[in-house]
Amino acid sequence: MTEGSRTRTALVAFALAALLTLAFAGVAAAKTTARGTHRAKAVRVLKPRKYGGLDCNGYSRIQKPARRWATCTDVEGVKGAHNRNTWNGRFIDNGHYIGHDEPDMGFYSNRPGSGNDVTWTETLGSDPAGAPTVSSPGHDVTHWFELSIAPWFSMDVCDPNSYPYNSCTPESDRNAPTCAGPHVVTAHCFPGAGDAFVEMQFYPPGMAPFADAISCDDTHWCAALNIDSLECSAGYAVCNPNCQEPINFAWIQRDGVPTGPASPQESNYYTSTPNRETLLMNPGDTITVHMYDAPVPGGGGRALRVDIYDWSTHQFGTMQASAKNGFADTNPQTCDGTPFNFEPEFNTAAPGNVTSWAALRTNISTQFEIGHWEACTSLSQPFTFTFSNGFTDTAWNQCSGPYESAPGGDESLEPGGDGPCYPVGDTHGELNTAPDEATGCLASNSVGDLDFDGQPYYADWPVSASATRTFPASFVQQLPTSRYSGYSAYQIQTDAAYSEAGCSVGTPSGCSIPPQGPGDFYPFWSFVSNRRDFGNQPAGGDGSGRRCVIEFGNVTSGEGVNDLGGDAQYGTDQSARLGAPEFQGPIRPIDCGSERR
Repeated sequence: MTEGSRTRTALVAFALAALLTLAFAGVAAAKTTARGTHRAKAVRVLKPRKYGGLDCNGYSRIQKPARRWATCTDVEGVKGAHNRNTWNGRFIDNGHYIGHDEPDMGFYSNRPGSGNDVTWTETLGSDPAGAPTVSSPGHDVTHWFELSIAPWFSMDVCDPNSYPYNSCTPESDRNAPTCAGPHVVTAHCFPGAGDAFVEMQFYPPGMAPFADAISCDDTHWCAALNIDSLECSAGYAVCNPNCQEPINFAWIQRDGVPTGPASPQESNYYTSTPNRETLLMNPGDTITVHMYDAPVPGGGGRALRVDIYDWSTHQFGTMQASAKNGFADTNPQTCDGTPFNFEPEFNTAAPGNVTSWAALRTNISTQFEIGHWEACTSLSQPFTFTFSNGFTDTAWNQCSGPYESAPGGDESLEPGGDGPCYPVGDTHGELNTAPDEATGCLASNSVGDLDFDGQPYYADWPVSASATRTFPASFVQQLPTSRYSGYSAYQIQTDAAYSEAGCSVGTPSGCSIPPQGPGDFYPFWSFVSNRRDFGNQPAGGDGSGRRCVIEFGNVTSGEGVNDLGGDAQYGTDQSARLGAPEFQGPIRPIDCGSERR
């Protein structure tokens, strides 16, 4: 490097540091809360290591990603703002659009505790007996890993070091933004407390390893606690390019102990690699998930805790987002971490109690992340990825096959390629994992399936709670409860339109559900009121054994099925109101067959 180059580099670094200092001025004053239980008493600074999770999207300028890619929270754009971090209602991370597709059903209640203590009971989806096929789009044998890489449950948590950097009192509705639209800051508007978004994610069997794919193994579901924050100033005028969307990650463990460092600064290969204590669940198992604020064992305040009980195997797993378990928040100026207890943000699940920066405007919700699978018959353009422990793995970046060549697809919309892609039977070299069940791509190098030609956008989804020869069995979810009380209303939304090339704020004609693509399909939610069998979980409800349950996919027929209008349930493009191309249906009271809650 020449002396002139070194000087220019130093000047750029100095200017960036100065700009960040000005943009985030006052953040340090917002760190304390009324309860004072967020931050660990013994302050320990976590310096970023070579590998980690400083940017969930993998674009940190100072750190390599510990995991090949991650399922990140989609960030909302800012209406009318056109800068290096937001354009036309879409968020940009270091020059990369990072949106993806997350159909979501949120639940509302004004009962105290409904925003911070939720219980879900569900039967996990299962696959057809036959192996996946890649020959006839819309009619192939399809497994869950090809449809959704991460079904998840959500909750908002306090993080005063995250956008918009205001103090946050745990379990308080005063944290909610009061703006008519996000990021519209006036003298009469509060943009919301600093917050992070929790995704309690499940991962399907069939495409291991998790470190650079999506599965724990070929036969089990597994689950992890993900917490995403955002290091940007008001209106995204300045974001720290070194730690734009930091992520804390830990598996749900039978012993409650993370497999590796959970923090964005220190996470490594072992953080995202299951061990013998990781909770593994069988397809078709009935489980109960409890998300709530709890004391940290041995002292140290309170923190969000997730418990999972498997009624089918009688196994139990847990994880707490505590400083003691290695969770940390991130300094928006330096990217350093501080051990931190993440606690639920809101008291109630009222409609206005939502994350201030996420594309999905929600708190308590169930969701299926889609648009990350393209089945292939052959692969090309190999590349190698190196993990923090020195292991390497070869992936491919170009897919060929009937899905990629179907009329209506447009490969030019995916400039990053289709990868990472892996061939059927791949055991991933030194990682020595279970063999992949199909040849295909996760479409993460281009964020997602931006031309909507993969299997999630064909009618290959479950048609009932039972698997067929071709399609998987649906998840069957009971309506959520909070401290044994139900939620009174629900709302359905999706951020799919963010990824539509012809969709932008002000041109709603280019925004549609289903998105334009060769499959011309979009999965949807259904209420079913006749379910009587819920695995080994004890009966309850109205005493009749009948249950109002939720199924997702293509469930349109059968006794007690209400498909909520199919794709019409996603409502209309809310660009004019929200400033971003989010589809939202109306808030509706829960009324499912014989059960009204």
